Amino acid sequence: MLTGLHIAVIGGDARQLEVIRKLTDLDAKLSLIGFDQLDHGFTGASKEQIDEVDFTEIDAIILPVAGTNSEGEVDTIFSNEKVVLTNELMSKTPEHCTIYSGISNNYLDGLVDSTNRKLVKLFERDDVAIYNSIPTVEGTIMMVIQHTEMTIHSSNVVVLGMGRVGLSVARSFAALGANVRVGARKSEHLARIFEMGMKPFQLSDLEQEVQDIDVCINTVPHQIVTASVISKMPPHTLIIDLASKPGGTDFRYAEKRGIKALLAPGLPGIVAPKTAGQIVANVLTQLLKEDVLDRKGNA
Repeated sequence: MLTGLHIAVIGGDARQLEVIRKLTDLDAKLSLIGFDQLDHGFTGASKEQIDEVDFTEIDAIILPVAGTNSEGEVDTIFSNEKVVLTNELMSKTPEHCTIYSGISNNYLDGLVDSTNRKLVKLFERDDVAIYNSIPTVEGTIMMVIQHTEMTIHSSNVVVLGMGRVGLSVARSFAALGANVRVGARKSEHLARIFEMGMKPFQLSDLEQEVQDIDVCINTVPHQIVTASVISKMPPHTLIIDLASKPGGTDFRYAEKRGIKALLAPGLPGIVAPKTAGQIVANVLTQLLKEDVLDRKGNA
C-alpha cells in the first residue's frame, strides 16, 4: 500500500489514467494537475491547478512519458491549462521528493540537478522497455498492414537496431513469415540474429541491404536512414521509424523521392493505452514502495 504518500500527477495522456487508478487503489493521496477536463473521478484524487498545490507536502511527482519540453512545459491532453514545472516549485518539495518521467531532456536534467532531487527515467529501465515492446510490435504490424499492398509473409523486411524493441520487432516479423534482415554493430548482436534464423548485417553495409526491400523499420535514435540510403530503396518501400523524435530518417528526402516514411514513436500509448498505462503503473507502484516510502521514513 502507498498510504501516507502525497503524489502529484502532472499532465499526460490516457496512459496516465491507468497510473492514477492504480495509485488510488493503493491508497495514495493524489493531486491531479492538468486534468480539469477529465470527466472521470477518482476516490482520493483531487483535480487542482498547479498554483493550488502545496508542493511542500508532495512526496513524488509523476510526469508524462515525454516529461517536459525544452521550456519546462508539460503536455496536458485533458486540460487547456499551461503547466510549467519550474525551479521555484521543485525547490519547495521535501528533499525525498522523487520525479518520475518516461524520458528526460536538458531542461529536466538541469531542474533536478539545481534542486538536488532524484529523477527516475522509466523508459531507460529494461523491464519497462521490454514490456512496452509488446504493444510497439503490434502497432508496427498494424501500420505495415495499413500502408502496404502486400502480405507481411514473404515480404523483405529490414530492421535497424538490435536493442530491446528491435529484437522484439525482428522476431515477430520473422514469425509472420517475412524475410527479415537485421542491421547491428556489435558482434554479439550479429551472432544472436544469426542464431534466431535471420540474416545479420553490419549497419555500415546498409546501402547494399536496402536495394530489394519492402519495409524498413528503424529503432536507432540518430539519423541512419540517410538520403543516400533512401536513394537505393525501391519506390514502393515503406519506412517506419520507431526511434524517439526526431527519429533516424531523412524524412525530407523520403518525401522528395516519393517514399512513404512514418515517424511512429510512442506507439504503445496510441494503439494500446490501457496496456501501456498498466505497464508504467505496475513499475511505478513498486518503485514508490521501495524508494519513496523508505526515503520518507528515514527523512
